[in-house]
Amino acid sequence: MRYHYEKPDIYLSLYGEVYSCEHPVYNRCTLFKIGDNGLAVIQQRFDTGTKNTWWGEVDTWLADDLYLHSRFKKYFDERAGTCTYGLYPTVTVRQIMWALKMSPIPRERWETVFDRRHI
Repeated sequence: MRYHYEKPDIYLSLYGEVYSCEHPVYNRCTLFKIGDNGLAVIQQRFDTGTKNTWWGEVDTWLADDLYLHSRFKKYFDERAGTCTYGLYPTVTVRQIMWALKMSPIPRERWETVFDRRHI
């Protein structure tokens, strides 16, 4: 049996900011910054009317749980970097949740994955 990360009833969004950029995959992400280094985290979305998918910022209820996780700082130090041409190193929400050993959010049938580490 698989267990999935569930949305809490009460949540605050104190960490991470929505960042707009000209990345080839996405236009908006959740950016976590510590000093000059940053890590962009993206989550895939789906429009049932048009059947289109796109990558954007992480759910607000999930951002704080990622940032406050005990393994986040180590992961951030390994993957984060400085801004280059307006872009920060990027990971998907599933990549970071697996790396932090968190239960993943439920996977949808329409979701796609990146088969490479760097996005």
